[in-house]
Amino acid sequence: MRADARRNYDKIVATARVVFAERGTDCSLDEIARRAGVGPGTLYRHFPTREALVDALMKDWAGRVVRDAEAAVTADLPARATLMTWFESFVEHITLHRGAAAKLCAAMDDPSSPIFGKCQIMGEANRRVLDHLEARGELRPGVDAQNVMRIIGGIASVTDSSRVDLDVRPMLEVVVDGLVTD
Repeated sequence: MRADARRNYDKIVATARVVFAERGTDCSLDEIARRAGVGPGTLYRHFPTREALVDALMKDWAGRVVRDAEAAVTADLPARATLMTWFESFVEHITLHRGAAAKLCAAMDDPSSPIFGKCQIMGEANRRVLDHLEARGELRPGVDAQNVMRIIGGIASVTDSSRVDLDVRPMLEVVVDGLVTD
């Protein structure tokens, strides 16, 4: 990438991070271009879709997801505490930008989405935590990691789109109670 193209790319990503935090991921891409000081054509050359821009914002996100899953596994906590810690991190990750949770949930089963790779990383991290608990005999038999990811993604989407400040913890506790052995 040429130096001027790289500068424009970096300006767009930095501006999108701010605008998405302020207005959500469904905000005007033209506003992002304007605030970044580039034309809409420049923005669309770098990011042909909104999902491609969200994907660029999530580059460092994947590493944090993997580290949080590993931390949940190595903390040697009881199953309930392990899952609550992991699920709270999971929700935090996918609600980083308002509207992102719904986009991630929609991309979970769409290999053509630029975000699909990030969903795969999240799915593998979730599977790592659940497999760890299953190996310890603390998870109910037959738990499907992909379905659990969908459930937690749904909770994140509800809290992310709510007009009131919802406490995610009681919803996660219901899920955890259904997953762990007594």
